[in-house]
Amino acid sequence: LLTSPLAGMDAADLRRLGRALREEERAAGNPLPPPSDELLARALAEPERLAVHDPSYARGAQRLGALLRKARERLAGGGSAEEALWDLWDGTPWPTRLERSARRGGAAGRNADRDLDAVCALFATAARAEERTGGRGALNFLEEIDAEDIAADTLTRRAVRPDAVRLMTAHRAKGLEWRLVVVAGVQEGLWPDLRRRGSLLEADRIGRDGLAEPLTPGALLAEERRLFYVAATRARERLVVTAVKAPADDGDQPSRFLTELGVEPVDVTGRPRRPLAVAALVAELRATTVDPRVSEPLREAAARRLARLAALADEDGRPLVPSAHPYRWWGMWDPTESKVPLRDRDQPVTLSGSALDQLANTCALQWFLGREVKADAPATAAQGFGNVVHVLADEVASGHTPADLAVLMERLDSVWNALAFDAPWKSAQEKANARAALERFLKWHVMDRAGRTPVASEHDFDVTLEAGEYEVRIRGQMDRVEADGEGRAYVVDFKTGKQAPTSAEVAHHPQLAVYQLAVREGAVDEAFGGARPESGGAELVQLRQGAPKRDGGETLPKVQAQQSLEGPEGEWVGDLLATAAGKVLDERFTPTTGQHCTHCAFRASCSARPEGRHVVE
Repeated sequence: LLTSPLAGMDAADLRRLGRALREEERAAGNPLPPPSDELLARALAEPERLAVHDPSYARGAQRLGALLRKARERLAGGGSAEEALWDLWDGTPWPTRLERSARRGGAAGRNADRDLDAVCALFATAARAEERTGGRGALNFLEEIDAEDIAADTLTRRAVRPDAVRLMTAHRAKGLEWRLVVVAGVQEGLWPDLRRRGSLLEADRIGRDGLAEPLTPGALLAEERRLFYVAATRARERLVVTAVKAPADDGDQPSRFLTELGVEPVDVTGRPRRPLAVAALVAELRATTVDPRVSEPLREAAARRLARLAALADEDGRPLVPSAHPYRWWGMWDPTESKVPLRDRDQPVTLSGSALDQLANTCALQWFLGREVKADAPATAAQGFGNVVHVLADEVASGHTPADLAVLMERLDSVWNALAFDAPWKSAQEKANARAALERFLKWHVMDRAGRTPVASEHDFDVTLEAGEYEVRIRGQMDRVEADGEGRAYVVDFKTGKQAPTSAEVAHHPQLAVYQLAVREGAVDEAFGGARPESGGAELVQLRQGAPKRDGGETLPKVQAQQSLEGPEGEWVGDLLATAAGKVLDERFTPTTGQHCTHCAFRASCSARPEGRHVVE
């Protein structure tokens, strides 16, 4: 119907469609005489031609034809199968009916929830088919559906592989037998399913003398009981029947048919003891083969089972369980080696202040994977919080925005909804934190800070430093540069994180030290009228955290200062730069554990972590 609405429709099909449309109008209280086959053909091929007919007479056919034509035009214009499906879904009253049923709860609500889940799965399949190869409209989607192991068309027959589990409906199981049969999901509302059967054309009601009356609930119940009997009697030796029992009365409940089996159901709580998915089974078998605590026969049995799984293939020779083969195990591979050096030894090693901290003090592997490989996680809401506060602080320092909390909050409101938070309450909580941070910033901004005055905001710098046998190029941005009472340059770095370093860590803070080295190399000369100022020190201003009571209390930010590094006190910075540059040029990215592991995006595959060792060893 999507590609050619009239394809495969003969006169009998059109008559059935006409009966369905008449039933729809009769249900709405508008009984109509039967439309002709010619009228129905026009409805599907050219719905606009029905405008010349009585609207009440042509309404149903015109609505159906217009909907199909819209989907057809969407595909012809290069639209995806997902977009065409949405046109069909959104153009019917079905979404509204399902929503009403789902909100009412009960058995009808559970059925509506399952129907909605099925629709979501259909849309996900359409999107996945488009992403895999792209650019082929509905063809990818149709191929994806056709390739499903459990076809939507119950009449479709597929070749049966030996030594395989067969999945099918109870209808298709008629006449067949197996040693073991599992009848899963025997839930009230699913089995028995007392909803009316049928489809768009309601072919099951078509008789010689017109439309037959639908089955009564009692007749449907008897039919469902017969079908359950068919499913249960397919087992020659063992039958397993499963159901889910929710603690709440309005949740899933086992079917009434379970009591008719003559066996008392056994309640099983907690997670299954054995894996229920292929990936989990392979993981357990792999772990067993290398576990020194299990017996040698068990390890050999696990290896044999893995070999059997790895040898399974489909009719085209493609492996069914590729992860079972050792060539897919990272820990079995030889270490990789790149023939192209990461950095040119004849050029300065380019780093930033934060990169220097990661390389020298935190984790070199985290820096390499995040900065060089670009495999770090996407920006988070916390990073967006920091960016917004930094921008507003810069606007106040540069004079573009007045130092007024109401004005800053108005600017904050204009962009806040662009930040993605997990829940509305989290957004409200973080917005309150942002307001508190801005209040602290404004009080810090207007207070007397030992005679310091701002000379630059968001100041970019790019300097090259000597570090032992290496040259290191440092690039970055200083949040604020101020001149103290002696004309020295003082660098301020605003922080919006929830954690603050200790006093000992601030004294050797790499980022603040880099700012001071940059000042020494002329990074702020322009802001000081072309003169080379001495470095007067640097400080972290923790806007999210209040100051101790002795320093003003919660209304002021916590300030952590680093003394000037002029003279011998700053020699450690050169050693730090040399260490970081050596790691980059020698490509020594050894993982180091610590507090930074808590939020590391690579911990699941890091050999320094227990969860990572299972992957790489």
